[in-house]
Amino acid sequence: MSERTGAADFAEPRPRFFAGDETAGWRARLGALLLGGVWLVFLSDAYTQAWAKRDEPRADGGLIVLTAFVVLYLLSFSHLRSAVWGTRFVAPATRWYVSRLALVYWAGLAVLAALATVTIGQEGASTWVFLAVSGLWTFRIRVGLVIGLVLVAVYEFLTFHLHGWSHNPGISMSIVLAMLAVTGGMLASQRQRALAEAREENARLAIQEERNRMARDVHDILGHSLTVITVKAELAARLLEVSPERAQAEVEDLERLARDALADVRQAVAGFRDMSLPAELARARSSLAAAGIEAELPNSTEAVPTRLRELCAWALREGVTNVIRHSGATTCTVTLTERGITVADDGVGAGAGQPGTGLIGLTERASAVGASLRTRRLTPRGFELSVLARDGLDHTPTPRPDKVDA
Repeated sequence: MSERTGAADFAEPRPRFFAGDETAGWRARLGALLLGGVWLVFLSDAYTQAWAKRDEPRADGGLIVLTAFVVLYLLSFSHLRSAVWGTRFVAPATRWYVSRLALVYWAGLAVLAALATVTIGQEGASTWVFLAVSGLWTFRIRVGLVIGLVLVAVYEFLTFHLHGWSHNPGISMSIVLAMLAVTGGMLASQRQRALAEAREENARLAIQEERNRMARDVHDILGHSLTVITVKAELAARLLEVSPERAQAEVEDLERLARDALADVRQAVAGFRDMSLPAELARARSSLAAAGIEAELPNSTEAVPTRLRELCAWALREGVTNVIRHSGATTCTVTLTERGITVADDGVGAGAGQPGTGLIGLTERASAVGASLRTRRLTPRGFELSVLARDGLDHTPTPRPDKVDA
């Protein structure tokens, strides 16, 4: 975390403070005045000393200087509360102005503190406590601490070398304790702000992840369903003149598939979609038959562990979709084991190039449950897609040279 705590370092605005609630801004300023003003009670000794000698011109000047110091200190604390509390009230367009304003405030306080010391005496040096504290939110923390220690050293030197001054460690201790308290508060405020920003970033990443999940689901759902609808539509067109009855059946099946796809998309958007491996097996059997591909599918899903069933359902859908769409295969074999699923065909295999969106999404799903996606070309013809749990992967046979990992 950076030690920079000047007003210019907190110039990024939080949108909610610019939403148009002027009342909240005035309340914040009033709260700042009350919080900063309550500590000014420690200037009471200086006021008492100046009031006791009010008949002297120098003491009257001291009262005026003290009053000006209090007003300027409160203005500094109120206007630069972004640096004090670690919030962001200042628009970027005024960043340069606020940085110079902080320096002007502190320089003015330094001049008034010096004048209070000259006009009132040792009691006027109590203004140095507030000068040291204001340096913490005007400069870097390290610089502010150095300024405070210099003020302590100068004060201690003056108590031993100025006529009429006595050695009183109270102001030195007040400077040190005040700086420690304010530094701790500022660092805690910065950490709180950093935590809030981290939460905002996590929320943003969660939204992005949900978008990615939605994109995967919609692709997998529509990619499969539209492929089957296309195949059935082509088949119905060919059967119109040859067998109108079968063509009518295919058209009715098209309507059912379209309704199912619409329902699946609605479920996915609602976030309640739960893939069923038995249902996907039934769909795969129907889809492969409609495409004229001989299917060898298991009759039971009991071999697959519960934690892998949804993943295997997605893998089956993606694999069968690719077989129908790209392979030109005549047979498709699906194997279910306790480690996962394998979809193989006797087609031309995957083309060269980067894996498609479906395989990328399936890889992410597999990784999320501790599994791996593997694809390879078969010899002499064919293509195989496997999604297997990583447990025991070291015992798998050595892959052939033509193996391709997705």
